[in-house]
Amino acid sequence: MIRRVALVLVALTLAGCGAASTSTTNGGRASTTGTSSLPRARPQAIEPVAGQHPTVVGGDAPVGDPHAHAPPLSQVRAELRLAVISARVTSSRYINPLPYVTCCGHWGRTDQGVDATMPVGAPIAAPCRIKVLAIEPGWYAGQPLVYYELLEGPDAGKVQYVSEQITDIATPGSFLQQGQVIARFAPSGTAIEFGWSTLNGVTLAKATTGYEGGQIPPAGLSIRAWLNALGANAGTG
Repeated sequence: MIRRVALVLVALTLAGCGAASTSTTNGGRASTTGTSSLPRARPQAIEPVAGQHPTVVGGDAPVGDPHAHAPPLSQVRAELRLAVISARVTSSRYINPLPYVTCCGHWGRTDQGVDATMPVGAPIAAPCRIKVLAIEPGWYAGQPLVYYELLEGPDAGKVQYVSEQITDIATPGSFLQQGQVIARFAPSGTAIEFGWSTLNGVTLAKATTGYEGGQIPPAGLSIRAWLNALGANAGTG
């Protein structure tokens, strides 16, 4: 009788242990498993890092021309100075060169210029009569940059640029009338950047404040304000 009672007690004890947690050894380290110790999901938001360029658009399509290389700065400077012409300030009005961002795309951050996206194939239009000065084929990630001079209006003689996710660029040396196409939004790339440039072959942001990634320089704020004055609704960035 005593032996039977002992066996019943042992069975009850083992049953109780099975309902609780079980200890195991993993490489000499004890671990405990059970309902109360199961890992719980902890969702984490991945925040963008200041200074990063926009996410590449277009899936696995290549970004720009992998064989393209930016020409030496001295060459760019020489081309710009040879191409620029004397333009007088006039009362002509500008048009929004990026209407397809306003209606169907997205305005991005302010950096050297203003970043933006638009439908593939959408045009970047000449804001007034312009002269296309030069193209840098590999300005960023194998993507080009095009410089052009404003020939009319209150900013006549100033140089603007459009860069990165562009294709079908107008030929350097060509004159475009207001509304004609400077370039089109390419199927893949890192969005576009639209801003002020200089005849030294560098952006106005770098020439004036030494732009570094993540900064919001006065030149970037200036071009955004210039676009907003034309009804672009580009926000404050």
